[in-house]
Amino acid sequence: MLKSGDFKGKLGEVSLFYLGEERIALVGLGKEDAVSVEMVRRAFAAAVRLAQGKKYPTVNFVFPNVKRLEREEALRGFFEGISLTNYAFSQYKKDKAVVLKAAGLIGIDKKDLPLLEKLQAVISGVHFVRDLVNGNSDDKSPQVIGEVALAMEKRSGRVKTTLLDRKALEKEKMGLILAVNRGSSVEPCVAIVSYQGNPKSKDHVVLVGKGITYDTGGLNLKLADGMLTMKSDMAGAATVLETVRVAADLGLKVNVTAVAALAENSIDGKSFKPGDVYRSHSGKTVEITNTDAEGRLVLADAISYAVDHLKPSCVIDVGTLTGAIVIALGEEMAGLFTHDEKLADQLLAASKASGELFWRMPINQDYSDMLKSEIADLVNSAGREGGSIKCALFLQEFTKGVPWAHLDIAGPAFLTKPKHYNTAKGSGFGVRTLVEFLEGF
Repeated sequence: MLKSGDFKGKLGEVSLFYLGEERIALVGLGKEDAVSVEMVRRAFAAAVRLAQGKKYPTVNFVFPNVKRLEREEALRGFFEGISLTNYAFSQYKKDKAVVLKAAGLIGIDKKDLPLLEKLQAVISGVHFVRDLVNGNSDDKSPQVIGEVALAMEKRSGRVKTTLLDRKALEKEKMGLILAVNRGSSVEPCVAIVSYQGNPKSKDHVVLVGKGITYDTGGLNLKLADGMLTMKSDMAGAATVLETVRVAADLGLKVNVTAVAALAENSIDGKSFKPGDVYRSHSGKTVEITNTDAEGRLVLADAISYAVDHLKPSCVIDVGTLTGAIVIALGEEMAGLFTHDEKLADQLLAASKASGELFWRMPINQDYSDMLKSEIADLVNSAGREGGSIKCALFLQEFTKGVPWAHLDIAGPAFLTKPKHYNTAKGSGFGVRTLVEFLEGF
């Protein structure tokens, strides 16, 4: 096969050969002196896509001997490339997509099984988030995602779930979440899922997720094309909730809570209005200069609630926040904003291990002046220039000095088209990095 010259071994190249009744696919890993974990992921992703295209129900994969990588690194790329790719979202199609029913892993030792089981638990979480993000917005209202959070308590047994309904939000004076949801026919809520894996420790990581289950832009209405992807605007909430459940299933020695701020930004006679002022949970008032900058509003109330009630040692918020970050970094990379060097190092290390790309962005404090309002404490939006930075600065106003990081996943959370091992637009981005972060916290 090699002598024929039909197969070059380029990264992602897959050639299928027939030997009698046997079918053998050669998978290209690229140049031997440059191969990385990500290259192994993409190579075996290509092999799985070939198998799916041929509608093979089962395939045997041979674990490659990659001298440049440690065995655990190569094993991770090998297994993640296969398992992340073996996903399809075809619930609404008459003809369902084919995924592998079983895969044989040749060259694996029994000592490798604990790592594979851990990776499989994480990847199951990724698939769960993908299902939520890709699904219809009508099927994942704030109440439905609240029910999902309650089911996590029953499903795991290691987590505790609390839901704050409208009455609780009013009691807590979470005026920004309530404002965003005013134009919707569904009720807002905040879902809180906690796992205590290290009761003797005072460390407590709080993950806050943006959960806008559909975003029309409100009275600052989006253009038609801009609304096509807005069922995905709850990706941050899905990510943080499932991260906690996976951490519990893995029994990680960490205390972690997810706070999902769930609302729908719709249009009605009651919709919140540009130019009006609303009071946040923290007491700070916000002048609404753009109703389509709603994600930072629900996150602000959720961050403030977390700081006041959950005693976090650090807060990490996650959401599909700004188009500006997509312009800056493209679809395959998320933005990381923080002033905390230790937190930045930990998150970037986790990003490198997971293969999910984050880039640390600047937080220019001088831009804070642009968030000043003549009639309130803050404006929620101050123009397009440096939009993702000003969004981070807005959220920082509600952290009360607690170590904090902001992850803007607007690009990679919902792709323009499937790519590599992301076989649907909703990618489940962030789960692998956050679990990696928690494991090493």
